Amino acid sequence: MDDPRLASMSPDELRAAMRTLGYQTQNDLAAAIGVSRSAVSLWLEGKVGVPRPVGMLLRMLIGAQRRQY
Repeated sequence: MDDPRLASMSPDELRAAMRTLGYQTQNDLAAAIGVSRSAVSLWLEGKVGVPRPVGMLLRMLIGAQRRQY
């Protein structure tokens, strides 16, 4: 069974996830997930792929944000 949360994340999807979650800068996202700002920059430029655990985390956070409690 293919789980969409495990798919690779494109730079455009990463930008959209950042907006959805309220991260306005690369520093904001980097601080929130414990990576360097330069790592986020490389992902956004498409020079390095977004690690699967990061993509999965961001998708889960978006899913949790959309749930109504």
